[in-house]
Amino acid sequence: MKSLGNKSEEAQQAKEQQLIAKIRYPRRDELEMFAIATQLMGTDQVKTIAEDGIERQARIPGKMRKKVWIRQGDLLIIRLWDFQPIKADIVWRFLGTQAEHIRRKGLLNKLPI
Repeated sequence: MKSLGNKSEEAQQAKEQQLIAKIRYPRRDELEMFAIATQLMGTDQVKTIAEDGIERQARIPGKMRKKVWIRQGDLLIIRLWDFQPIKADIVWRFLGTQAEHIRRKGLLNKLPI
């Protein structure tokens, strides 16, 4: 008979596996890339450093503004503006287990962390 500790550990591992299965990757053909939030600028502006080494000002779009809270150091996917590539929109924020999984896969080697 299993103890309650093992049951909760199994539930936690199952939850982490579900989060890892939902990982979204950048769509390179749509000018998306990984970035790290370096500074919160207020309202809906975030200063990020992208995997190409350029610091960009990113905007939190309206559909994410009150639903997804972004903190300094979060791993993000940003979509560059095609007419002004020094600015971007934030497309996705990764949770802690998802970001760790991506780091272990080696996809963040280009990021200057």
